[in-house]
Amino acid sequence: MRSKNQKLKLLYLAKIMREQTDDEHALTMPEIIEELSKYGIKAERKSIYDDIEALNDYGIEIIKEQCGSKTYYHCGSREFERTELHIIIDAIASSRFITAKKSKQLIRKLEDMMSIHDKKLLERNVYVSGRVKNMNESIFYTADVIQNAIANNHRIQFQYFSWNMDKKMVLRRDGAYYDVSPWTLVWNDENYYMVGYDGEEKKLKHYRVDKMLKAHETDEIRQGKSEFQLQNKEKYSEKHFRMFSGKEETVTLLCKTEMANVIIDHFGRDVYIQKLDEEHFRTRVDVVVSNQFFGWVFALGGNVIIESPQSVKKQMREMTERFLQKD
Repeated sequence: MRSKNQKLKLLYLAKIMREQTDDEHALTMPEIIEELSKYGIKAERKSIYDDIEALNDYGIEIIKEQCGSKTYYHCGSREFERTELHIIIDAIASSRFITAKKSKQLIRKLEDMMSIHDKKLLERNVYVSGRVKNMNESIFYTADVIQNAIANNHRIQFQYFSWNMDKKMVLRRDGAYYDVSPWTLVWNDENYYMVGYDGEEKKLKHYRVDKMLKAHETDEIRQGKSEFQLQNKEKYSEKHFRMFSGKEETVTLLCKTEMANVIIDHFGRDVYIQKLDEEHFRTRVDVVVSNQFFGWVFALGGNVIIESPQSVKKQMREMTERFLQKD
C-alpha cells in the first residue's frame, strides 16, 4: 500500500529541484532518490524519469547534463532570474515607504523563490537599509482597501495624521474622517500617494498612504471621473512637483547645457528643449508652483533660471528675500 507521502512525490521532487539546484548546482539520480527519502518517499529511477518529464511538460524546466560517467539534473528557468530577484530585494530593502518589519517579511518570501545556494549568497550581500524607514505598519492594509475601492467604484473614508515635535501622531481635522473617491496610486519621490477626488472641495487631491489611518471602503459611488480623465497619471506626477499643492503653471526655464541631464531625468525625454548656444538651452515645463519647486530651482545653484511668467519670477524673488531676511 502506498504511503500518504507517495502521493506527493511529484510536488516534493519539484521542491527539491527548485531549492537545491540551479545553473551552478545539480543533483545526480542517487542524490535525488536520497532527498526524496527524507520526506518518507521511496522512488525508483524510472518513476523519477517520468516525473521529470511531467515537470518539464508543466513548465518547470529540469535540465539533464552528462559529465563523464555521471548524469546531473538541475532546475533551469524560473519565474525570476537571480539578478531580477536581487534588484527587487534591493529596492524593497532600501525603500522608505516599506517598514523595516514588512521589508524583512517580503525579502523572506522572495528568498523562497531562490535555490538555497543563491539564498546564502543573498544573505551575505543584502541588508535592510539603515536609512529612515516608515513607521506605519498599516500601509499594506490601506493600499489594499484603496485598490478594492477602485475596483468596486466606491469611495473610502480614513483619518489623516501629521507628526508633531514630540514625535507623536496628531490627527488632522481633530480626527474627523476624510471622504474621498480614490482613482489611482502614485509612487513619487520614495513615497506612495493616493490620488482621489474631494467631493467637498470639488477637485483632485493627493494623500500620503502611510499617513492614512483606519481606512475603509464605503458603499458610496465614486465622484470626479471626468476630472480624473482630464489628467494623465504620469503628467499628474510630474506637474505636482514632489506632491505639494499649489497653482499649476507653464514655466519657462533658462538652463546651462550641463543641466540637460537633470531636466530630462525630472521631466522625461519628451520635455521641450530649445538650444540657444553652446552653453545654454531653454525649456518649458508644466509644474505646480510651490516653495518646493522654488527650492529645487534654488538648489541648482544658478544653473537653472526662471524666465517666465513674471508672476512666478516675482514669487521666487520674494521667497529668496524672505529667506535672506531670517536671522
